[in-house]
Amino acid sequence: MRLLFTSLGSFGHTFPLVPLAVAAREAGHDVVFATSEDFLPQLTKAGLETAAAGLAIKDAFGEAFAESGPPGPRRPPGDIPREELYPVVAKVFGELMPKRFLADLLPLFEHVRPDLVVSEAGNSGGAFAAMKAGLPVVAHGFGRVSTGDPMTTKIRDAILAHGAELGIEIGDDLAFGGPFIDICPESVQDRGFLARTRRVPLRPVGWSEPGELPPGVLDKRRPLVYLTLGTAMGHAGVLTEAIAGLSGLDVDVLVATGPSLPDDALGEVPGNVRLEAWVPQAALLPHVDLVVHHGGSGTTLGAFGAALPQLLLPQGADQFTNADAVVAAGVGDRLLGAEVTAEAVATKARHLLTDASVRDAARQLADEVAAMPSPAEVAADLPKLA
Repeated sequence: MRLLFTSLGSFGHTFPLVPLAVAAREAGHDVVFATSEDFLPQLTKAGLETAAAGLAIKDAFGEAFAESGPPGPRRPPGDIPREELYPVVAKVFGELMPKRFLADLLPLFEHVRPDLVVSEAGNSGGAFAAMKAGLPVVAHGFGRVSTGDPMTTKIRDAILAHGAELGIEIGDDLAFGGPFIDICPESVQDRGFLARTRRVPLRPVGWSEPGELPPGVLDKRRPLVYLTLGTAMGHAGVLTEAIAGLSGLDVDVLVATGPSLPDDALGEVPGNVRLEAWVPQAALLPHVDLVVHHGGSGTTLGAFGAALPQLLLPQGADQFTNADAVVAAGVGDRLLGAEVTAEAVATKARHLLTDASVRDAARQLADEVAAMPSPAEVAADLPKLA
């Protein structure tokens, strides 16, 4: 069976599909993974055959901001007013990238001739291309589905408008009317989504570029706190406050600064804090005692699977609704905006490291994740979905 996977080119949109793509290849299927050219090296490291398609996210945002007005100094997403940010985000994810993926994938389909297209849920252009080509398509989620926040609504409206231009009617169902491979545990998934979607559960299996764990992780002598704001939304001010709060506890702190933050942005740090531009997160989480992070889907789900308490410092996108879900599940806490101070971070982190009820809830959620079908099991059922 010939399979074509396609996703937006980013860690948060691409990596969630890699375990199933690898499992499908190992099951004997012919697999091609199509995404933006800047992200193909990541997939090559996973041993996958690749094809360039779509527009790099940073290029799409550059184009959208250029159209929205004269350029200004670069600002973290959390510092951009919503009335300015939301229309740009909607244009990027609802128009610019879908149109480019559609244009690139249609001729690629002629070459690959897939029996099934697996299109990441954020990449509506992949689904629209499959529909235009008359190919079966399933959506593959990258985390919890957010249906209530204003930014998601604007993106959905832009996608629906683009679909209407193509003569494709999908209603409000961004699973595109077909099955939806869902890597979010059912207990924390959006209830409205569950009610209207043909859900195919898949265990969230972390994948990251292979690499060595930082020194001290495997032979730690006290609790280890992992601090990250992800790969796209590094905010020096938020990290500085979090480091100041966490470093005062009897813990070691490992900070993944990410590619968007300059090396010298955080200055000197206390002796119990280690800065790394990148860490192999999937390999790291089993050795961590608390995750303090932005609320990105990959880190949130990874912490679910590793039975870890979480303190979320959301910066944008779906991170706020992920924080809501973490709090509702009893597995963590959150700080929003101006609430992120060194004192508040220290207080909440201290509580999460010692509260038995949080630990129990995290273990229960991890058991739910472990019971979900594995990538190998779902790969075996892909012919049925086609």
